[in-house]
Amino acid sequence: MNETLTFVVDKSYSGKKAGIFLRVVCGLSARTLSLLKRNPGSLTRGGELLRTIDILDEGDIVEINLPKEENSIIPIEGNLDILYEDAYLLIVNKPAATPVHPVKKHQTDTLANFVAYKYQGEGAGFVFRAVNRLDSDTSGAVIITRNRHIASLMQKARIDKHYFAVCHGTLNEGGTVDEPIALREDSKIVRCVTPSGKSAVTHYNPIVAYRDRTLLDIWLETGRTHQIRCHMSHIGHPLMGDDLYGGGLDEIPRQALHCHTISFTHPISGKEINVIAPLPDDMAKLIPNTDI
Repeated sequence: MNETLTFVVDKSYSGKKAGIFLRVVCGLSARTLSLLKRNPGSLTRGGELLRTIDILDEGDIVEINLPKEENSIIPIEGNLDILYEDAYLLIVNKPAATPVHPVKKHQTDTLANFVAYKYQGEGAGFVFRAVNRLDSDTSGAVIITRNRHIASLMQKARIDKHYFAVCHGTLNEGGTVDEPIALREDSKIVRCVTPSGKSAVTHYNPIVAYRDRTLLDIWLETGRTHQIRCHMSHIGHPLMGDDLYGGGLDEIPRQALHCHTISFTHPISGKEINVIAPLPDDMAKLIPNTDI
């Protein structure tokens, strides 16, 4: 079953070509528009074929029939902690030790497998597309789009994300790490601060200090791989459990990092979406008696 999106042409687009309306108002990418043009019946006005060169009138009903997509992910039943869901988006609280996408060593125990299982019986094709990606051992909110069109819109959207992190040592004041990051020459995984790297900016603010550790609120201006982990290690405060960047494993077996808040404007409804993923138990135990 194909999914249909409906738009009404307002006065500002009366007399303009449909192609402009489809790109600006409907948010269709060039790739999606090209795909739709090759499928008869995918673009219509009042039930009739709509070409990108056709001139629109105020009040025209434009319908976009998104073609069914084939799912290449193996559907596997699993637990999903759903934070938000509508016809366009799904936001889940990903637990630690769960990869987002299938990889060589994880083909059937990923977030993608569990989401594919959830949607396999709805009669429409589904291709897993995560808007934000978290490391396997980083927990927290992940946005998943439910079709190609919404994925394209979300790529252009401003998404504000905040992370909880527990670092070694005491930090009493907030700060910013503005240091370029690149892959370390002797590793295929580890990042390091180096003048030859790509620009990376991390902001942090202490929430509470407990003994020899600090719970931080962190937000980013850039999205480099391992940015938070690398930057916190660089300033001498690696994350607890992050042995890749100098953190100890005595009290938590994974990096103490969690995407706790995601905020954005919904690309279809225009509503402000604010989603909170509570601090997981393994991180909460590091800072006891803290009400987050």
